[in-house]
Amino acid sequence: MFEASITAKFGGSSLADAGQFEKVKSIIESDKNRRYIIPSAPGKRFSSDYKITDLLYLCHAHVQQGIPFNDVFEIISNRYKEIVSDLSKKYSYMNDLNIEEYLVAIKNNIQSGASADYTASRGEYLNAIILSKLLKFRFIDSAELVYFNKYGVYDAAKTQEAVAAKLVHINYAVIPGFYGTTHNGNIKTFTRGGSDITGAIIAKCTSSVLYENWTDVSGFMMTDPRIVDNPKPIDVITYRELRELSYMGAGVLHEEAVFPVREVGIPINIKNTNRPKDKGTLIVDDSQKSDNQHAITGIAGKKDFTVIAIEKHLMNIELGFCRKLLSILENNGIPFECMPSGIDSVSLVIEDKKLQDKLEDIIDEINRQCRPDSIDVYPNMALIATVGKGMSRKKGIASQIFTCLSENQVNIRMINQGSSEINVIVGVETEDFDTAIKSIYNRFVY
Repeated sequence: MFEASITAKFGGSSLADAGQFEKVKSIIESDKNRRYIIPSAPGKRFSSDYKITDLLYLCHAHVQQGIPFNDVFEIISNRYKEIVSDLSKKYSYMNDLNIEEYLVAIKNNIQSGASADYTASRGEYLNAIILSKLLKFRFIDSAELVYFNKYGVYDAAKTQEAVAAKLVHINYAVIPGFYGTTHNGNIKTFTRGGSDITGAIIAKCTSSVLYENWTDVSGFMMTDPRIVDNPKPIDVITYRELRELSYMGAGVLHEEAVFPVREVGIPINIKNTNRPKDKGTLIVDDSQKSDNQHAITGIAGKKDFTVIAIEKHLMNIELGFCRKLLSILENNGIPFECMPSGIDSVSLVIEDKKLQDKLEDIIDEINRQCRPDSIDVYPNMALIATVGKGMSRKKGIASQIFTCLSENQVNIRMINQGSSEINVIVGVETEDFDTAIKSIYNRFVY
């Protein structure tokens, strides 16, 4: 019933003004299989501009504090009115859209104490109304399709049932991203960036052959362009590789958006609204072979970690040693990033923002419960992940990483390789972060 359909999600930068709406219209109309369209709220048009969602959250905060929000809502209203007015100059049928009516109703609801989720979701709601009118597609409210259970958890079964019933006879529809409805009819949003999740859900529920995610970049680069000049693009990447790189700081797609489509093997294509002919990055099932010409797929990293290095003779035969360490972290409400170990040593790698001011308490507790021979603390650390599905099949990858870092005077303070062998993580001092990434990139990409 959804044969050969493509679900396409357009981000905030893709729908920031009337000119961007026209680009989106052209993209959608260039392929008749683009049938289910998921818009975000308008993003920034320039660096000092506002994101509409941020302004909507501000309106709700003003109401909660008893502060007038008319000035803030006027900025929001003017933005939507400007989009509709500019589109009406070229598309006369847009004059039939009375956007003022929707804006007045939303403002009254916010004034009456509407929830933060309802308020924030109206950015996507209004953009979907405008885009559906422009495309002459059906507008379908996400509140009629996407459901959360009584615990506020996404309800996949009920959503699948609703999508099948609602969209079965609708060939083309615009569905706002970011939100759905609870079991008692209240609007509930996903986390920020949740339009990516909505798009993935609709793609899965309609058995789309492809989920397109249109943004302002032409897919993933092999590393951060702020560190390496003009890094090569990643043409194809697997879900697992994406997960590893996203976790280590490479961000284009909302991380949670991968899972709905990954379950059923639907590929994702990251595309650039402003450069629609660019190939973009195709995210594929883990079982598919990569045609990556390089030994690695990408390099990503994060700063601001502290490493607690613990040594104790015969640690390997002491039952429960690592359990005690992890219990100490758990009791202090602190998660760890990774935990590389040797026969008589183990290190806890913790983000500084999660460690907060509990370092001394943790060390005291480790000394008391575990009685180690020594504890060393290394602040100002950074983690760098070199990721690639093909790494496990090629000899000497780790050796090349260590050699190139040594040649560039980067001291490796920690090494960790996952059992999947698709990534090697090294810990370096923060001041060596950029040098390390450049060194690894230059060694493998040529």
